Amino acid sequence: MTKGGGADGANGDARAGDAADGAAGAGGAPAGKTARLARIWGAAWPYFVAFSASACILIIEIVASRLLAPTIGVSLYTWTSIIGVVLAGISAGNYAGGVIADRLPSQATLGVLLMCAGLTSAAALPLVDVAALLYDDLRILPRIVLMTATLFLAPSVILGMVTPVVIKLRLRDLDSAGNVVGKIYAVSTAGSIFGVFATGFALIQWFGTRPILLGVAVFLTALALAFGGLWRLRSVGTRLLPAVAVVAAVGVIGGSLKSECDVESNYFCIKVREREIEGRTVRALRLDQLVHSYVDLDDPAFFAYGYEKVFADIATAMGERDPEFRALFIGGGGYTMPRFIEAAYPRSRVEVIEIDPAVTEVAHAYLGMARDTGIATYAGDARMIAPTLPRGAYDLVVGDAFNDVSVPYHLTTLEFNAQVRGLLRGGGVYAVNVVDKPQSGEFLAAVVATLRAGFPYVQVMRDDKGGWDDDRQYTFVVAASLAPLDYDEIYFASHAAGRGDPEARLMPGDRFAAWYGGKRRIALTDDFAPVDNLLAPVYLDSR
Repeated sequence: MTKGGGADGANGDARAGDAADGAAGAGGAPAGKTARLARIWGAAWPYFVAFSASACILIIEIVASRLLAPTIGVSLYTWTSIIGVVLAGISAGNYAGGVIADRLPSQATLGVLLMCAGLTSAAALPLVDVAALLYDDLRILPRIVLMTATLFLAPSVILGMVTPVVIKLRLRDLDSAGNVVGKIYAVSTAGSIFGVFATGFALIQWFGTRPILLGVAVFLTALALAFGGLWRLRSVGTRLLPAVAVVAAVGVIGGSLKSECDVESNYFCIKVREREIEGRTVRALRLDQLVHSYVDLDDPAFFAYGYEKVFADIATAMGERDPEFRALFIGGGGYTMPRFIEAAYPRSRVEVIEIDPAVTEVAHAYLGMARDTGIATYAGDARMIAPTLPRGAYDLVVGDAFNDVSVPYHLTTLEFNAQVRGLLRGGGVYAVNVVDKPQSGEFLAAVVATLRAGFPYVQVMRDDKGGWDDDRQYTFVVAASLAPLDYDEIYFASHAAGRGDPEARLMPGDRFAAWYGGKRRIALTDDFAPVDNLLAPVYLDSR
């Protein structure tokens, strides 16, 4: 009887469906289409929510690095912290979401989660400055981890809870459990991929990080209202929605949407500020949290940093050899040295490889580089640009892309040094700045060892304000050449150019032998370049 009843029921349903289709054909076609669309959407919306929630997690993860960059920079440690915190949040969220899905399997539960995710995402905006002050006294590593967790752990946990709840709502019977779970996790992963590419390739350069984070909060709130069934939990809905609105309003009114950056590019938060140095007003170029250059708009020969003075002494020696010498700079920054060479040696040819076009534009707009300058700039990564440049054409190549927080490791290797060597003329010099602690640090020795594997002459240089035996963090210059470059040549060239005694000091041979002989010497290659680990003594001691 039961089986027969089931068959009759099925036939009844079929007849009812035929009758409905007949009615639609008799003039109710729109109603039939609407019903079919409603059924399709009823089956599809859980996948849309899972896709969207996963996309938002990855959008938050990518935006996190740019939001934190002005305070703690972007380094291996920053990315490690961000990825670890977000993954920990997703893991905890998946577990908690599974528990909640079994106990409260309803759309209203989903709506509360999405609303809370929007609330915590919006809260990161006013909290970023608070967290920066709160953890300011800590050393750099715990400061990075705690700032990241304070801002982004909560939204990661809550968004991680969404997928288990969606699976519970979509699952109708255990026979199709594998199919449903597989589809939803596939869609979730697709959402993550979409979030990564959309943010990295488009959203940041279109909107900036803070508006993106607010947009994520608004979007999650809209999802909650559209799919959360919050009308069934009126007391909760009426409390959460105003809370999101209040947090967003606090962010807007409090200036949290206003970035500190003058320009926010895909690579840097760029700021230019005026400062007083040595009794003169200069402009400071800050890339993320580091001051990269000080520029005197009226005096291209002004250098605030000792390593810049060393670079200038080497350039002067090249200019004494040939006033029409050709120089290539890897890293433009404030264009301090290129402007100096252009002014001091107008017959020279100066070229710059700068990965970020926004940095070059800032140099034009704020740092005194004329629009009609003779300095040629190639926008791109030096590893991509260098092979396209003429071989054996340059007298001087300057590597100015390293700092104590972020070193592009692929510009430190034997393979890249071979590219640079191929660009140099017979007497050419490759000079690169290196930040390290000479005794406890290992990066300087690794750079020297790598250059010695490809160049016959390698010198460690610094300005005359310090000695060689202390272990303070300093910016050295390592000069690799195909022909000897000694202090006498630098000295006479500096006086011939009217610059007086040079600032450059070369590490004496006996001192070099003692220092280099006691170091672990690692030749950096494309397959093995643990630059961040070598710089750890410098980075972890920084504030």
